[in-house]
Amino acid sequence: ALSSAFLAHLSDAMVVLSTSICTRQGKALVSRQFIEMNRLRIEGLLAAFPKLLDSGNKQHTFVETDSVRYIYQPLEGNMFLLLITTKGSNIVEDLGTLRLLAKMVPDVAGGLSEQSIHEHAFELIFAFDEVLTAGGYRDEVTISSIRTNLQMDSHEEKMHNMIQQSKEDAAREEMRKQAKSIQDRKMVAMRQTFANQNGLGPEFGGGAGSSGGMAGFGGGGYNGSNGYDNGQSNYASQQYQSYNAPAPAAPEPPRVVAKGMKLGIGGAASKKNSLMAAMAAEDNLMPMMSSKPTAASAAAAPVAAPTTPATLLVEEKISVMMNREGGIESCEIKGTLSLTANKEEATLIGVGINKAALAACTNNWTFATHPKVNKPNYEKTGVLALKDMRKGFPVNRPVGVLRWSYNASDGAPITVNCWPEDEGTGRMNVSIEYELTRPDMSLHDVNIMIPLGTSDQPQIESIDGHYQHDGREGMLCWHHDMIDGNSSTGSLDFSISGSSPDVFFPVTISFNSTNLLCPIEIQSVSSVADGSAVGYAQSKVVTPETYQCA
Repeated sequence: ALSSAFLAHLSDAMVVLSTSICTRQGKALVSRQFIEMNRLRIEGLLAAFPKLLDSGNKQHTFVETDSVRYIYQPLEGNMFLLLITTKGSNIVEDLGTLRLLAKMVPDVAGGLSEQSIHEHAFELIFAFDEVLTAGGYRDEVTISSIRTNLQMDSHEEKMHNMIQQSKEDAAREEMRKQAKSIQDRKMVAMRQTFANQNGLGPEFGGGAGSSGGMAGFGGGGYNGSNGYDNGQSNYASQQYQSYNAPAPAAPEPPRVVAKGMKLGIGGAASKKNSLMAAMAAEDNLMPMMSSKPTAASAAAAPVAAPTTPATLLVEEKISVMMNREGGIESCEIKGTLSLTANKEEATLIGVGINKAALAACTNNWTFATHPKVNKPNYEKTGVLALKDMRKGFPVNRPVGVLRWSYNASDGAPITVNCWPEDEGTGRMNVSIEYELTRPDMSLHDVNIMIPLGTSDQPQIESIDGHYQHDGREGMLCWHHDMIDGNSSTGSLDFSISGSSPDVFFPVTISFNSTNLLCPIEIQSVSSVADGSAVGYAQSKVVTPETYQCA
């Protein structure tokens, strides 16, 4: 029992001393004291409650002693919700507090079993503190306000977490971009090293931007705008012939057929060439062209000057990112119609195109003319001409007069999926397959570059096309002269030492083509002064800017 001095101190107070949930035997499951009281005192008060309950009038929900009042409400499972107050406390207010607590307990604990009371003991104590303040005085609260306070929902905390999450996402995105940039630089350096080792020259890794083509395999794409001054025939003349026509100083190297052809080590015409071939074989480098320049290459004629007054270049650059299963994650095609005035008579001309066909391209298409082009006249007549005809087009400098873009997965011409599988014996089986997804296109000089993560020679099981291995850089190039409707699918299977499938990514693809996605056609090139026709040469080129399977 409480000491007489302590009870005398509280006799005139109107406060709640303690709130408890106890069993019929007086065992406290949860108890919260609102004035300073030690454990022995509260346990003594709770132990006295069952005796008073048995001897008291059962028609009431309170019992009293000489010093305290017990206000209680039975709960399920022989449990009681109990308020211990001073005798001077307002019993009507205390009964209201008891009813509020009785509604709150099952809401907070999720039930009225001993187990649920034990599991949510701290939540119940926090809820008691919301109803009664320190000192045992009642607060004017409701069930909804108690629930809100217990949730401790903070707008400032949410904003802080959102800002923190956005910073983390931005950091991850920046890290991904930096990793991709580093990987791209490594790929460019590997290609250049590969080119230098095999005598392929600086054109290796050409094409558009940094993605480039594999010039040493008969590809190479285009190199800027200089290669289009002579039209389509001049573009074709720039392609490397070393793969299909070996240097006359050495016989054609033997090839081994395995669903395709593999490049072998050819015979040498001299002891020096024999030594070089042996060194290349030792390093797993299959030479595809003579590193020594031939007389024919030294005497190659310079590129002829353009013969037509104007040159038109229609080019599209494709950027594609695929997942490892060959699914297109992003695809963007950017196209440009460029005009080069080769002579003064072509500076004041207009280019007529099939405007009606372009107007039908609506979904995922965007078109834009150069700011100096007379757009109202273009919208009305389909003729691309300058607004200020006093200046005209610059001579010998290409000007992009029309641009377009297309963003949809069906614009990707080819997909590649790579399946590395661990044998469990320290070797990996790798299956790579390509599929031409746009039958309207013919892809030339296709090179699929596969990192190997090792300098070991891969064991080719089956192949469509040809391959080239660079042991020093750990790269395997899968080459096709052309992929079209007659060879719309192909596969490469090989095994190599290793245990991690991640080393075979990203797979990079390069090619060139003349089949545009945009249905643009040049209908006329004429003088704006008198409408007379002006001669022109036209080139169409499609190359990848970034084409990867990662």
